[in-house]
Amino acid sequence: MRTTSQSFSSWAALLCTIGVFLSLLSLGAAVKENDFKKCHQSGFCKRNRAYADKAVAQGSSWQAPYTILPAEASFKDGLFHATILKTVDDKGTTVELPLTVAFHQSGTARVTIDEKKRQDRNIELRHNSQARKERYNEAEKWALVGGTTVDAAAKVSHQTETGIKIQYGPDSAFEADIKFSPYSIEFKRDGAAQLKLNDRGLMNLEHWRPKIEKPAAEENKEGEENTEKTEESTTEPEGDDESTWWDESFGGNTDSKPRGPESVALDVTFFGYDHVYGIPEHAGPLSLKETRGGDGAYSEPYRLYNSDVFEYILDSPMTLYGAIPLMQAQKKDSTVAVFWLNAAETWIDITKAKESTNPLHLGKGGKTNTHTHWISESGVMDLFVFLGPTPQDITKAYGELTGTTAMPQEFSIGYHQCRWNYVSDDDVKEVDRKMDRHQIPYDVIWLDIEYTHEKKYFTWDNDMFRDPISMGQQLDAHGRQLVVIIDPHIKNTGSYPVIDELKSNGLAVKNKESKDFEGWCWPGSSMWVDCFNPSAIKWWKSLFKYDKFKGTMENTWLWNDMNEPSVFNGPEVTMPKDNLHYGSWEHRDVHNINGLTFHHATYEALLSRKKGELRRPFVLTRSFYAGSQRVGAMWTGDNQANWEHLGAAIPMILNQGVSGFPFAGADVGGFFGNPDAELQSRWYQAGAFYPFFRGHAHIDSRRREPYMLAEPHRKIVTSALRLRYSLMPSWYTAFHQAHKDGSPIIRPMYWTHPGTESGFAVDDQFFVGSTGLLVKPVIEQGKTTQDLYVPDSEVYYDYFTYQQLSTSQGKTLTVDAPIESIPILMRGGHIFPRRDIPRRSAQLMKFDDYTLVVVVGKDGTAEGQLYTDDGDSFDYQKGDYIHRTFKLEESKLTSVDAEGRDSSSRERGEWMKKMHHVAVDKIIVVGAPASWAGKQEVQLEAGGEQSAVNIEYFKGGADRGAFAVVGRVGARIGADWTIDFS
Repeated sequence: MRTTSQSFSSWAALLCTIGVFLSLLSLGAAVKENDFKKCHQSGFCKRNRAYADKAVAQGSSWQAPYTILPAEASFKDGLFHATILKTVDDKGTTVELPLTVAFHQSGTARVTIDEKKRQDRNIELRHNSQARKERYNEAEKWALVGGTTVDAAAKVSHQTETGIKIQYGPDSAFEADIKFSPYSIEFKRDGAAQLKLNDRGLMNLEHWRPKIEKPAAEENKEGEENTEKTEESTTEPEGDDESTWWDESFGGNTDSKPRGPESVALDVTFFGYDHVYGIPEHAGPLSLKETRGGDGAYSEPYRLYNSDVFEYILDSPMTLYGAIPLMQAQKKDSTVAVFWLNAAETWIDITKAKESTNPLHLGKGGKTNTHTHWISESGVMDLFVFLGPTPQDITKAYGELTGTTAMPQEFSIGYHQCRWNYVSDDDVKEVDRKMDRHQIPYDVIWLDIEYTHEKKYFTWDNDMFRDPISMGQQLDAHGRQLVVIIDPHIKNTGSYPVIDELKSNGLAVKNKESKDFEGWCWPGSSMWVDCFNPSAIKWWKSLFKYDKFKGTMENTWLWNDMNEPSVFNGPEVTMPKDNLHYGSWEHRDVHNINGLTFHHATYEALLSRKKGELRRPFVLTRSFYAGSQRVGAMWTGDNQANWEHLGAAIPMILNQGVSGFPFAGADVGGFFGNPDAELQSRWYQAGAFYPFFRGHAHIDSRRREPYMLAEPHRKIVTSALRLRYSLMPSWYTAFHQAHKDGSPIIRPMYWTHPGTESGFAVDDQFFVGSTGLLVKPVIEQGKTTQDLYVPDSEVYYDYFTYQQLSTSQGKTLTVDAPIESIPILMRGGHIFPRRDIPRRSAQLMKFDDYTLVVVVGKDGTAEGQLYTDDGDSFDYQKGDYIHRTFKLEESKLTSVDAEGRDSSSRERGEWMKKMHHVAVDKIIVVGAPASWAGKQEVQLEAGGEQSAVNIEYFKGGADRGAFAVVGRVGARIGADWTIDFS
């Protein structure tokens, strides 16, 4: 509650916030685009677009004002150092910009440009600001974990007064051709140009300059809603547009900009590349669109500025909740990428142009070059270049740089049941009982904000959640978990120890006057924990101890929402950019990293909540940045219960995967609105193949737990859930591969088949890990067939009937897809593990026997893997896991350790001892040769002993393909064994 000593203006703010609340709770109102900036309303974006237009209009006569001083350029031990001079006026005045190009053993190159005057803190801040004077240069502390060891073997291959060429990478196959005047860097692989920095001369680093006071009438505020001033002067001032250099207003908020203009911009050209991917999060196609208008193109740049976007629109470059500034470019058999390490608001323009070397050429046009223009509001210019040549090389190198997906809690890849809100602990218990009564598997039930007492985190509502321990115990007895929400805004009220400690310890984000920042969110008046501060992280961790967060247990986990951060009465529903964080960095400098810092702090808190405990955390986040993959999962935010949002989810999740954050999902059923039975059924079928699989609904939506559906839809949804659970061993294996090398968990066609150009824009189907399972969910109302794109000439089978399908490389295949069916194909040449005994949670499947599905390829062979561990601890880091490779070749199926380890020499922990009794129950061989007909036994060799096991061959028919079943094999899953089919 508010106190009587608060000012009238605070009451006015309260009334304003109530209005915001009412609009947020209205289902009928979608996102208001006017609440979020377009490029022309963002001063630095408008200035840099205008700069680009000017350069492009002048063509070859354009002179980029950036030049390297040859005398000061040096190269030693994998590092190139130089000073770039920026000419800033007609008198030849220059600004010094230190340049470093680092060549890494991983094959990446890093290009960093700073500004010497700011670097030396030799500038004056306006408004007596306490902000740092330097350009922000600490993003790497949060985003990077490795991959930056300098390659001392890098060498100069050519050097003159006009430039230098440096060879680096594997077998010195990469080359950086650095031109001094004007400054540019062209990156080559095997002698062929792949991409170029400052190719079109659009680089622009806004240097510091003092403000020269002018009469007020000359100053306009860019983006101001009141347009009266625009009538006074309809022309831009001559020279630079200074209207947003020193302050900028939008939506009634004014940004004081104490450091003046400081944006950085750079153009990057990808030579011969027609497709680019990445830079999530946006609700659009996987292959990114052009952004300068025209047929099928956007007119706005892609924006990265983490925001709380309510009921977001589709097919748009509009910013959403997270930002990963990694872009990959793809052409036939070649992939390259750039990673723009900047945490400030960023815009990216994309255009494409045909290039022809022969002006008289009358046939097919020349290659397509993709031109990109990166624009950030502040910070150093810092980017990494990846030269591939494969998508796998890019994801591996990016994983070395920013980290890979954390090995998850095994339960977290099961099904999650959520809504805003389950109203009481009895409600939770009843949902749990009903899921069991209807034999519907699930692993986790979630509580949104209403479980708290008056929206004070680390508390429970005294009336509705009187006995959270009893609730947790019932879930635990059924092998299930509980997730509760904790957001970064802390209610600013009396008699609340959490806010008292936050303020007394000085751990809150500050406003521009260095006082605790107060804004509005769900609790009303709130303050925000500053997780850039190590002391704040230490304090935050203490709040989650079981003896402090009363009512939580070992099966309680966390959900971080609203961490963009969302501030209901702030500019663009977030914090003012001139707020101050730990180290006196402005919020503008760190905005896109903010969500990662909070996510990271909560992850650290869950590692150990009592003495002697060390477990893998599970924390879901809405806001994210490069590196967030190391600490949990994400979801695509506040989607809607309609077919369009169902369709949009797949490319969004695929984009997360190729951008290094594959533990991703969308709210199944749609957060806003009420899906009908068909939409809900189809969404569960799609959701069963999201890496993160959660059903969620808005507080005003009707209850829609799966058991509430009428038949046949309840059975359809239950079947989809059971399919997910039967494939849990394959999902867990895919997560392990993502953890090891950064691979996507669900994989788009360009990633799996980078040599097949016809699949580069396909973004509505995917392969699941390395299983060979090709899935294309139905995303259109009333549709009962599905057209699958076939990317290669391998044999394909129907997952359910084992029928061999008539496929052709690069063509589509139409399959039946009635409402009860999910279109799934099995690609020949793969082996994948399942567990076929229906259970009500993943916890209860831990020691079930396995089924192996062998899908015979065209050449008669197949291969696959299984990875498993205890799914909870970090003992896998000590070697306590099972990792097997299965191979079918020359009529023999073998199982060997995937890493060549000798299991007999290792000391076994408790989990390994229990797994000693887990076996392969049966093996299904799809596409079994007709020569196996009549066989009744095959020979199993395991542990030096031979035995016969039964085999039954099933001849193919009109609606079923040929297959064989080896029954009750009994071979230990963790042991070496061979089955001889000859």
